[in-house]
Amino acid sequence: MSTSERSQSLTHLARLGFSRLGEAEAQLVELEELLGLERDVLTASAVHAADPDAAVSGLTQIARRDAGCVRTLHADLGGRRALWALLGASTGFADFYLRHPDELAHLVGAGSTLPSAEGMRTALLESVGAQDGFAADGSDASWVALRVRYRQLLADIAAFDLLSASPVDEVGIVAARLADAAAAALEASLCVARTRVAGGGAGTGAFSRDQVAGTRLAIIGMGKAGARELNYVSDVDVIFVAGGDDALIAEVGESRIVDIATRLAVQTMRGISGVEIEPPLWEVDANLRPEGKQGALVRTLDSHLSYYDRWAKSWEFQALLKARPLAGDPELGAAYVAAVQPKIWTSAARENFVDSVQRMRERVTDNIPAAEVPFQIKLGPGGIRDIEFTVQLLQLVHGLSDDRIRQRGTLDALDALVEQGYIGRAEAATFSNDYRVLRLLEHRVQLRNLRRTHLMPSRPEDLRVLARSSGIADSGEKIWQTWETIKREVRDIHVRLFYRPLLTAVASLPEQERTLSLAQAHDRLAAIGFTDPVGALRHIAALTSGLSRGATIQRHLMPVMIRWFADGVDPDYGLIAFRRISERLGGSPWFLRMLRDSSGAAERLTRVLSSSRYVGELMEWIPESAAWLDDPELLQPRSGVALQQEARAIQARHATIADAARAIRALRRRELLRIAMSAILGTSTIEEIAAALTTVTEVTIQATLRAVRREIVPPEDAALDFSVIAMGRFGGSELGFGSDADVMYVYRPNGVDPQRAHELSIQLVSGLRTHSEDQRVPLDLDADLRPEGRNGPVARSLEAYTEYYRRWSLSWEAQALLRARGVAGSAKLISAFTDLADDVRYPASVDPQALREIKRIKARVEKERLPQGVDPARHLKLGPGSLSDVEWLVQLLQMEHAHRIPAMRTTSTIAALRAAQAAGIVPEASADRLAEAWRLASRLRSANTLLSGQTSDVLPTDRKKLDGIGRLLGYPPRSATQVEEDYLGATRRARRVFEHLFYG
Repeated sequence: MSTSERSQSLTHLARLGFSRLGEAEAQLVELEELLGLERDVLTASAVHAADPDAAVSGLTQIARRDAGCVRTLHADLGGRRALWALLGASTGFADFYLRHPDELAHLVGAGSTLPSAEGMRTALLESVGAQDGFAADGSDASWVALRVRYRQLLADIAAFDLLSASPVDEVGIVAARLADAAAAALEASLCVARTRVAGGGAGTGAFSRDQVAGTRLAIIGMGKAGARELNYVSDVDVIFVAGGDDALIAEVGESRIVDIATRLAVQTMRGISGVEIEPPLWEVDANLRPEGKQGALVRTLDSHLSYYDRWAKSWEFQALLKARPLAGDPELGAAYVAAVQPKIWTSAARENFVDSVQRMRERVTDNIPAAEVPFQIKLGPGGIRDIEFTVQLLQLVHGLSDDRIRQRGTLDALDALVEQGYIGRAEAATFSNDYRVLRLLEHRVQLRNLRRTHLMPSRPEDLRVLARSSGIADSGEKIWQTWETIKREVRDIHVRLFYRPLLTAVASLPEQERTLSLAQAHDRLAAIGFTDPVGALRHIAALTSGLSRGATIQRHLMPVMIRWFADGVDPDYGLIAFRRISERLGGSPWFLRMLRDSSGAAERLTRVLSSSRYVGELMEWIPESAAWLDDPELLQPRSGVALQQEARAIQARHATIADAARAIRALRRRELLRIAMSAILGTSTIEEIAAALTTVTEVTIQATLRAVRREIVPPEDAALDFSVIAMGRFGGSELGFGSDADVMYVYRPNGVDPQRAHELSIQLVSGLRTHSEDQRVPLDLDADLRPEGRNGPVARSLEAYTEYYRRWSLSWEAQALLRARGVAGSAKLISAFTDLADDVRYPASVDPQALREIKRIKARVEKERLPQGVDPARHLKLGPGSLSDVEWLVQLLQMEHAHRIPAMRTTSTIAALRAAQAAGIVPEASADRLAEAWRLASRLRSANTLLSGQTSDVLPTDRKKLDGIGRLLGYPPRSATQVEEDYLGATRRARRVFEHLFYG
């Protein structure tokens, strides 16, 4: 071939979608020689391949093994198209045909229609020579034959799917056929199992053929298999039900029948999932059975029903929603499904059912590895599970009284829900389309290697192949954009959808106390302060319905607790949080007993929950903290010594840094909750709270640093000293709820190579940041106050700090050091750094220019740092007379006078202010006004976080929020105006003092 001809050939291949042109050209030349076919014939179907390079590579390997089979198939147009489509979408099928090139003959005419359910059942039974429920041969060869025939049928389904003009529209029927194929495979595997068990092979027992034949085993499909919405490679969830005719039971006994059925089940699963010459098809998962992995693999129908009546959890009924007989005895399977239907469709009436479903969805999301979340098609936010959980919850709630929405399949259920008016048509249409697209993406990523996966690809070339195979987009970039759009749509609808069950009475009240109609109860709750009376009625009913002792106690408690909630800041949230905590502690008898018998625990619980989302959210994760409310001593912040001892014990117990960090985060959350409760109940002052919050932060950093250092610094570099220096409000022991932890990092090599010491220190900083991160209660280690700010090195040696402060230090950097205080790491290094800091921050004489520069910076901060649109007078940190005014003034005075007045050498703002007052630098009245404004701004800032669960530096304008903040500070109800006036008045007075003493 000339250079010109080769260039034209490569150009043609590029137009067909090939990317590895040289390799593809060589393989096509080889195929021409092996098959004796023209190039145009070979490449005519390449347009049907999502990945033509993979297709031609797979085709070449198959042809090398058996050119005749490939040549014969290429004579059929439909078979040729199907082969290229399969090999271009799936290396798994390429491997299959490489193992079994003779199976190519079955692709003749493939792609135009789907195999029928009955046809697949017949084909798979024939593959094992089944007669009267027994396979002709019980050897492993039957399982191999079964798997080969199954993959042949799977190829027929995939060919139809891949060659469809609109694969999104075919998702439903393709998924149904995949479920039918799985059911047929289980039936055929069961036939082999019967032959093996009757033959008395190793591990199968010694049972007669008549006993095996008389044993009834029904295989119930759950999940996607039961709903006929299966994936290409998915776990098939099943439940096994055993039975036998009366004569056999009389002859051998029920336990013998269950034994036989168990062996049949084990062998059936092995035929599908066991390791053989031909790879397994998929995993047969029986973990949805009663008691899960700990329960018996096989039970009789009566045993199943007894379990569901007495011990089943709510999620088990949700799982049963999709139950369908797949294989085995059809009458027994039908009897099982019929028997569980009433239990499924009354399960929504169980106590706490809705919240338990919601918590289960949250747990699924929480357990996704962080690195997988952006790629999770199935489990992640905006994924398939969001749609399925939403649909199932609506079904179960409304299906209790409306049998028209009792559907197994997600798409069928969506149609029924919209038809009956439970979902808006626009939302249902979006859900339906997005579900199909998500399922199509899931199908295609699984086809790629014929392996179970639910992750979007990350590599551009894989995204390009996915775009071509799905037909959803014309490029990898666009299919990712489509995916992101769908996730947002699905998540938005998932969050917004809710149900309104028809309530006929408040189920919490005994008959003799039901004096209010539903409308009257609604109006009563609204009158005492609930903004969502319908929701409150629902939560009350969930807490108090049922005959359990816990429900009885709740009925006694609820009337007075409702009143206490109504007296709080946010009664609606308080009731919701109480319900969640009650459910978390449902199996703990001490909880309700404490609320009933304690002199004040119930009232304190309603107070903290209705006052603070910060507390409510933490208590949901640490529900046992409710016990603290019965013991005032347990509400007191723990000492630093006690926390240090616990932190060191954690480090001793956990070998890995991840485990240790997880335990340390749990310690921090628990102690923050304790401090927050103490703050709300008024058992600690603002100074005590700040000190406690600082202590918890110090212990967290110290413990995390020890764990990180153990992982990062090898023994040969153990001489390295490393320390964390607290700055800002952290250094001043003045932290509030939601405060960042300002820090600097310093190290001293001590004989370690300087470059090595620097690298290790950077790793320590990185590890400390990573393992101290907490999504629940963020801990932001902010190093922006270091020399040169964000532009400077994140860690420096003590020598480098010394040199920097000697030669280049700016006035604001010396000012920042006034709050510097060592909190973690080498005590000797902290002492040396403190000596250095003292020389800089407490100079014998102050350069007037430096003082002018600080004043200039303060003026600029007031103009530039305030967020746009925020009223400066309402900014608790940067507004006039607020925290920054007091702190900058005190720091200016420290720089001027601390060298000669030792009492001013402190990192505490108020302590330094009072020392200045004692020295006659600040008049007493002025100091009082400054301290008043500083304390009030600090309290308001923390109260804002406690109320909302979110950090904010702005005093709200919303009267309800402002009233809530005031209630936390001890103001009476409806004091929003008073809170506002007190703060604005205090800051005006402080500002006048500041301007007089700061600017002169």
